[in-house]
Amino acid sequence: MEPGDGALAGRPRLRDAGDTIGPMGGKDLLARFTTIVGERHVLADARDMAAYATDWRKRYFGAPLAVVRPGTTAEVAAVVKACAETRTALVPQGGNTGLCGGATPDASGSQVIVNLGRMNRIRALDPLNHTMTVEAGCVLATLQQAADEADLLFPLSLAAEGSCAIGGNLSTNAGGVQVLRYGNTRELVFGLEVVLPSGAIWDGLRGLRKDNTGYDLKQLFVGAEGTLGIITAAVLKLYPKPRARATAVAALATPRDALKLLGHVQAHCGDRLTGFELISAICIELVRRHFPRVPAPFATSYPQYALIELSDTQAGTAIGGMLEATLADAIESGLVLDAVVAASGEQAKNLWALREYVSEAQAAEGQNIKHDISIPISRIGDFIEATDAKLARAFPGVRMVTFGHLGDGNLHYNVTHPEGGDVAAFIGRTADVNRVVHDSVAEFDGSISAEHGIGQYKREEIVRYKAPVEIELMRAVKRAIDPLGIMNPGKVL
Repeated sequence: MEPGDGALAGRPRLRDAGDTIGPMGGKDLLARFTTIVGERHVLADARDMAAYATDWRKRYFGAPLAVVRPGTTAEVAAVVKACAETRTALVPQGGNTGLCGGATPDASGSQVIVNLGRMNRIRALDPLNHTMTVEAGCVLATLQQAADEADLLFPLSLAAEGSCAIGGNLSTNAGGVQVLRYGNTRELVFGLEVVLPSGAIWDGLRGLRKDNTGYDLKQLFVGAEGTLGIITAAVLKLYPKPRARATAVAALATPRDALKLLGHVQAHCGDRLTGFELISAICIELVRRHFPRVPAPFATSYPQYALIELSDTQAGTAIGGMLEATLADAIESGLVLDAVVAASGEQAKNLWALREYVSEAQAAEGQNIKHDISIPISRIGDFIEATDAKLARAFPGVRMVTFGHLGDGNLHYNVTHPEGGDVAAFIGRTADVNRVVHDSVAEFDGSISAEHGIGQYKREEIVRYKAPVEIELMRAVKRAIDPLGIMNPGKVL
């Protein structure tokens, strides 16, 4: 049954991305926006809009009708109401650091970008409740600093934290390097303020740990990538500030050994384990090639590495001794081939650089085919072995740049062209590579998107891997909340 037939007859249809705007002309709508937010904050010249109309990876290039930059929730609501009345599609945007094109408009010239960069205020910080109420345009690093200054911790941490906005982190359910201990963004939010597709404002800014009064509405909007409404503010969860950290790199023979080491460290160190990152040998090789100032962890190269971090609210060196003893046991048993524990903050920074520079080193090496996937933790070793072999057979000479958050099952499973090969020809086979990888992910009961979202990049892929009933449930939610289909059309669904 198609939308508009049978039981759905008479309902407003979902607006197609290519539909023209409603009865109000473009100039009239721009004038209305100007009245709402001021002339300075309505951009309509293509040169002024260029930075907003392109995604971070330069994969998608849109042509918006305008970029509107509201400064308050009331202004966001008024802009959305104007779009609803004219059936004008809008695209919510934060720091524009997304990796799947979720914040990029189409090329029709009819969509409006609503950029929340001006909404960057911390409204409240409650140290006793361990909460912080912030606006969606706040840069993640700013929130980390504000928590730190209050002697607390906001644990969300990822590579783009100096430029990404918390609204985008919430909309994509961002992950990062501390998910193992603190969870995804979904688990770091108590309440939301959201402008709905009608222009109505839902004020759910409650800092409650228990609230059994019906559906948990905030979770509809976390991870929805702006397709159901615009998150304008959030109540975030804070933690006691760690007083001590210990960082190490362990050398390993296989990803299966890394899984065994993960269990070993968890058994000996408990919830002090904050991060456990898997890094393959080629990752270290590329980092050392393109960023030679980053020190090598060992004189000898090993097949796999685990970057481990413990943290504790108790100051002192005890946590470092705990990590050293844990790794010494693993070396004695033959599980770990070698290990180095940072003796200073500078050494810890250098060890983390081995992980943090992988993406930049890949970019310097040339284009590659990226995958942000999750696999049940216990099956990661089997997945890597099986999928590496499939890709080697189908695409001889490819290099597997595999790294990621082993502790939560999230792999950045990236495929790089054969050394010296035709890069353009290899990138031209992206769909074929994706099919091998994503089919294998499905065989291992995994997900084709772990922390980057769907956007427009994986919109068609989820239809292949999600059950029809799941897709229809998602569409039903979309129809119920956004019956005109104006909220970030063409993304996710």
